[in-house]
Amino acid sequence: MDASDLRDRLRAVDDPALGTDIVTAGVLLDVTITDDTAEIELALGAPHAPDEAEIADHIRDVVAETGLTCELSANVPLIDDHETSVMPGVRNVIVVASGKGGVGKSTVAVNLAAGLAERGADVGLFDADVYGPNVPQMLGSEAEPEVTTVNGEDRIEPPTAHGLELMSVGLMIEEDDPVVWRGPVAQNTLTNLFEDVSWGGLDYLIVDLPPGTGDVQLTILQNLPVTGTVVVTTPQSVAVDDARRGVEMFAEYGTNVLGVVENMSGFVCPDCGNQHDIFGDDGGQSLAAAVDVPYLGSLPLDPAVRMGGDEGNPIVRRENNDTAEAFTSLAGTVANKVGILRRHHHQQQAAASE
Repeated sequence: MDASDLRDRLRAVDDPALGTDIVTAGVLLDVTITDDTAEIELALGAPHAPDEAEIADHIRDVVAETGLTCELSANVPLIDDHETSVMPGVRNVIVVASGKGGVGKSTVAVNLAAGLAERGADVGLFDADVYGPNVPQMLGSEAEPEVTTVNGEDRIEPPTAHGLELMSVGLMIEEDDPVVWRGPVAQNTLTNLFEDVSWGGLDYLIVDLPPGTGDVQLTILQNLPVTGTVVVTTPQSVAVDDARRGVEMFAEYGTNVLGVVENMSGFVCPDCGNQHDIFGDDGGQSLAAAVDVPYLGSLPLDPAVRMGGDEGNPIVRRENNDTAEAFTSLAGTVANKVGILRRHHHQQQAAASE
């Protein structure tokens, strides 16, 4: 068995999203056989995504049939060259946004981050909602960030909560202090945090944006290497209309939209078991279809979500709970979309270089 033979065998491994095998798709970068070990390099960029885990498992099965030991490594394909200079230790930056307030954007951001961490990923959560920094409360965190000096420069070490690294303006102000900042002050504060926080190595950094399409959102898009955006809406037509404007803003700045998620999609009565569409229905799915982006799924209106946020225990951490499973599914879907984006970009680059 040589590397060429093994490469041919690996044509049996399909990429579930690209519609072809990993060799044809260019996902298989290199195969080296040393003694009884096959070292395989892959163009995978979404750690712990279900699709990429499936690809890796299938590769291991194919290699095991040859009697070789399998060692896998991932060479993350970059989407933007400036990813190497801003937050170099962060593989993927996922922005969670909404067109208006009150749609549960921060709840989605917190549970998305916790759900990815549950899958085994190294995750950070950056609360960029400077006017309503409530993510620390939703994670039950009161720890103040520590400051260390590295090579003569002060660096902020983010505290951890529920397995996440966390940074928020809410950790740096007194609990009852109002955040009364004009746009330039908010922008400068966020820019300083981008440069000063020591995130270390992360698979995903989730960024919770303030609602709307103002200065803070533009600061994020212009300064961070955003991999993709998750847009949150409710089924209500007013929320859908505002979310549409948010999607248009991301398109204007060339930011990839991973998809739309519909929050508060329906309330299941605990007494009668019937579902009540309090805010309407199909708003998120119709928006995704209208703007031609993926629909990431729906999340129910459940009092347990509110309770978890108030108590600092994300609902996604609960076991044997339908709502928790919905958030868990969302985390897997978002990770898959990141992986598809990365692999498709790599495929296009490879085709262009031929």
